[in-house]
Amino acid sequence: MLAVAAGVRLPETLSGLRTAGPYAALATALALAWWFNRGRAFVLALSVLGAVAAWHVAHAKAVYTLVFVLVPLNVLLSMLWAERGARYRASYGWFFLLAGEAVMVYFVSKTDFDLSHWSVRSPPIPLVARIAFAAGAAAAIWRAWPEYKPLPLGVAAALVAFFIAGAWAGDPGAYAAFMVAAGLILVAALLQESHQLAFRDPLTGLPGRRALEERLRALGGHYAIAMVDVDHFKKFNDTHGHDIGDQVLKLVAGRLSQAAKGGVAYRYGGEEFSVLFPGASLDDAARELEEIRGAIEGYKMAVRSPDRPKKPDEGAKRRGEGKSEKMLSVTVSIGVAGPAQGATPQQVIKAADEALYRAKQSGRNRVSR
Repeated sequence: MLAVAAGVRLPETLSGLRTAGPYAALATALALAWWFNRGRAFVLALSVLGAVAAWHVAHAKAVYTLVFVLVPLNVLLSMLWAERGARYRASYGWFFLLAGEAVMVYFVSKTDFDLSHWSVRSPPIPLVARIAFAAGAAAAIWRAWPEYKPLPLGVAAALVAFFIAGAWAGDPGAYAAFMVAAGLILVAALLQESHQLAFRDPLTGLPGRRALEERLRALGGHYAIAMVDVDHFKKFNDTHGHDIGDQVLKLVAGRLSQAAKGGVAYRYGGEEFSVLFPGASLDDAARELEEIRGAIEGYKMAVRSPDRPKKPDEGAKRRGEGKSEKMLSVTVSIGVAGPAQGATPQQVIKAADEALYRAKQSGRNRVSR
């Protein structure tokens, strides 16, 4: 599609693809953003699609300037507001705003609005649009940092592609190619984000159970699987609250993710985790798991008291006196198993579950085979 937009010679029957390419890519991004209920991607896709249509219909300097100011400003606003989706009541304000912008662009296109007395000459992209782009791009990067998830990065990259397209507005092929790129970047980011939501646990950042099931299909005959359960987690959660419970899960996930011997940790469900050791022996996996168990047991987690001072100096002073924080510790029970003759990965997981049960029955906070 990029080659088509850039002007590669096509049969006469397909010559319209260069014009239709940006619409197809951006409409696809718009549909995916709506389907996946991603408000920021929806706002950008609809804004860029509207800009392409406006510049296609009305080749006027004022229209050019207006759309290349409005699109990055829309991105800026969407980044300043919390993500609330594209299909619920909270998104209605965006529809009213974008409809108002469409009316504004239509009015400017019909009145041949003169911008010369504002010292705005376009194309190329005027200063006011460059400032708007810088603000929108900075806000998009701010939202992407520090997790660098696919969709925030995709929004930032698509905005850059849109800006470059504006700089090449005088060359129909290059302009169309970068508009197509903006749409395809959003499509790829939306698909990648949906993949991560399906295969990665959002709380701990570990791959989820579905990712483990996919990995088990490609295992060789030499591996070990461990099942890990947080001891007394429900009681811990009820006593200290769900926020502290989430911190415990993150702590355990962080320690498990550091497994050596090629170990890969997964969030299996609830307070249960799994660690896969492809290519490792049962003995090697058990030794590594014992080190992880000891590290989790020895870690002291500080829980802030509700009346902790906001000023760092006062908080540090009270910490030294033991008044601001309570130290908690958590333990895990682990069952590990390797493949017996002819055993399937599902049977090995069942054997690791049985070993985990034995660890629980033997007093918890231990590794059992």
